[in-house]
Amino acid sequence: MFNSTLPLAERMRPSSIDDLIGQEHLIGNNGVLRKAILNKTIPSMILWGPPGVGKTTIANIIANEVKMPFHTLSAISAGVKDVREVIDKAKRGNKTILFIDEIHRFNKSQQDALLGAVEKGVITLIGATTENPSFEVNSALLSRCQVYVLNPLTEDHLKSLLKNAITSDDLLRKRKIVIKEDKALLNLAGGDARRLLNILELAVDAITEEDVTITNDHITEIAQRKTVLYDKKGDMHYDIISAFIKSIRGSDPNAAVYYLARMIEGGEEVKFIARRLVILASEDIGNANPTALVLATNAFQAVNLIGYPEAEIILAQCVTYLAVSPKSNASYKAIKTAKSKVIETGDLQVPMHIRNAPTKMMKNQGYGKGYEYAHDYAGNFVNIEFLPDQLSGIKFYDPGNNPREVEIRKRLKGMWKEKYGY
Repeated sequence: MFNSTLPLAERMRPSSIDDLIGQEHLIGNNGVLRKAILNKTIPSMILWGPPGVGKTTIANIIANEVKMPFHTLSAISAGVKDVREVIDKAKRGNKTILFIDEIHRFNKSQQDALLGAVEKGVITLIGATTENPSFEVNSALLSRCQVYVLNPLTEDHLKSLLKNAITSDDLLRKRKIVIKEDKALLNLAGGDARRLLNILELAVDAITEEDVTITNDHITEIAQRKTVLYDKKGDMHYDIISAFIKSIRGSDPNAAVYYLARMIEGGEEVKFIARRLVILASEDIGNANPTALVLATNAFQAVNLIGYPEAEIILAQCVTYLAVSPKSNASYKAIKTAKSKVIETGDLQVPMHIRNAPTKMMKNQGYGKGYEYAHDYAGNFVNIEFLPDQLSGIKFYDPGNNPREVEIRKRLKGMWKEKYGY
């Protein structure tokens, strides 16, 4: 039954697999989830992806298609008692699908309460998360679930959603809506269907005339009126964290602390912030200041021990330190270049003289023959080949232009100038 009080995004939520837009790798003709739904063999799973890309919709579609009892819990408000109630009902009746939104917010004991029922098949668990399940879901529970990654929606997907909304929604199709310009809508949506439809609905509701023309200026004005400090459910999540990371990378401690405050005031998880700082310490600072990684790692451990509100002091110290630290992405670029070369060249043979030779037979075959022990030479260095022959002389690590890496380059030049061109 049509309910005009529901938001447009909810009114437009598809109920069948053929109506879902996006995630073709999962629900397309050869998609693994489509096959599972058609065969009615639904595994327990974790749906991992950014907000507004179809995690909840896919869970609902699965329940509709396979005709199984369906229970929904939000990890924000539910606890172990709620989980056990669903499990008890499932034990007394038919096998049940339990959908847990934001499952990463469940603590260890809450996740452990699911283990037995999932393992015995009493319930089929579908968890939705915007966080990396490798970090946020217990390994025991994760091992009992398939992890499916959902992608942000493309511009074509979003345009299809807009077209469907103005032609299919019972309220919108009563108005004469023309989308003259869609750039602002698409940019503000950021691959998020819910955000796209929310902005469209706001824009249409702001016009009292029956005829509605959507332009970039109109959307921008609406968006500015609808200012949100920080939506911990995801609407501003990626914009704020992007600004936060880029401010630290850009050596602006003032902007970095401002965006840190936005996240704290918005209720962002302390582990999420601290984890991003650990990553940044290597990706953007690296060997320009190796202490940055030590401080970020210690900050991660400390904030998990302390928790809010005092954790904000530790985060602020770490953020300002990383922001004012010298920067280098040389290590980041090195591993990316090396991975590309691995993909390009495949499994090249390791030179015989640096292969492991734990047995006499392997030594007789030449394993380790010709290896020279660096510590037997002056400066603990001997010029031998370590790369496969096909890659000899290829430089992956190019030290950055900062005091510490200038010293590293000087040392490398003394050892490898002829070979690598330092």
